[in-house]
Parts: sequence; C-alpha cells; structure tokens
Amino acid sequence: MKPGPPVEKPFDAQARRVHLPPAGAWRGVKAVSVEEAIRRRQSHRRYAKDPLALDELAFLLWATQGIRQTISRETALRTVPSAGARHAFETYILALNVTGLDAGLYRYLPLEHQLLFERGVPDAAAAISSAALGQEFLGKAAAVFVWTTIPARMEWRYGAASYKVIAVDAGH
Repeated sequence: MKPGPPVEKPFDAQARRVHLPPAGAWRGVKAVSVEEAIRRRQSHRRYAKDPLALDELAFLLWATQGIRQTISRETALRTVPSAGARHAFETYILALNVTGLDAGLYRYLPLEHQLLFERGVPDAAAAISSAALGQEFLGKAAAVFVWTTIPARMEWRYGAASYKVIAVDAGH
C-alpha cells in the first residue's frame, strides 16, 4: 500500500510564520465545564469592535484543529474527531482585527501550532462579505475561519466513499 498523504500541506520553510502561544499558556481564556459551554452557546452576528487577542485565536485554532499527538507523517490525533484520523480539513484565518497580526489570510499549521502568512487581502471585509454571498456581518468579525478540504487524505483510505466521510466530518 502506498503511504498516505501528509497530515499537513507542505509550505516553504522560509515563509513568514507567526508563532502562537502553546497549549495551556493562553492568557484570558477561562476554563468552563462542558455543560456550561453548551448552555451558553449561541450564534452572534454582531461583533465587538475590540480586537481578538492572539491568545484567544491560538486557543480557538487548537480547539478546532489542534494536534494532541503525532503518530506518523500521515496520521495525527487532533482535538476533533475524524474518520480514520484522516483529517481532510485545512484551516485558514482571515484576520481583520487580531492583536499582533497584520490583516490578511493565514493558514494554520497544526503540527507547528503556527500561522503561515498566505497574503494580504485588499479590502478584506468587503471581500469576505462578497465571498459569503453578501453576508456583511462577516466583514465586521475580528477573524473569520475558513475550512477547505484535501480530499486525497480521505480518498487514500475510503476511496469513492470519501466525499461522504468528509461530509460526516464537517458535521462534527
């Protein structure tokens, strides 16, 4: 059997990267019970004008796609479930108002727990609103998470059924 696709998309080692505070070292992120988190969960479409702290963004990235344990080049256990630990999702952040980050598009590097600067985005607020079919509230957020997939990560194990498995993973 041929080796599986890597856990993380390759990147230029010389590219501009932002080191994020490591797991557990986040300032301003309070511990809450699962029950309390579920009870308080709600969607917001009105955002504070205050910037998002880099510690808060680091926590959200770790919580949504962070790595708990690396098994091999092809397999890692993350903080979220995935069929066969294949984790087809890639996380991008459009930073609009994050302390310590230039506005622009970043890719999360889960193995390094870093952000890779992809590019600046002229008039990013209007661009993300337009990309989301005119949903202007997105342009007012401090940061917008964008998830894409690398289908080959699932295809390696699940073949023709991979698109279904990716859809199931998206529901987690």
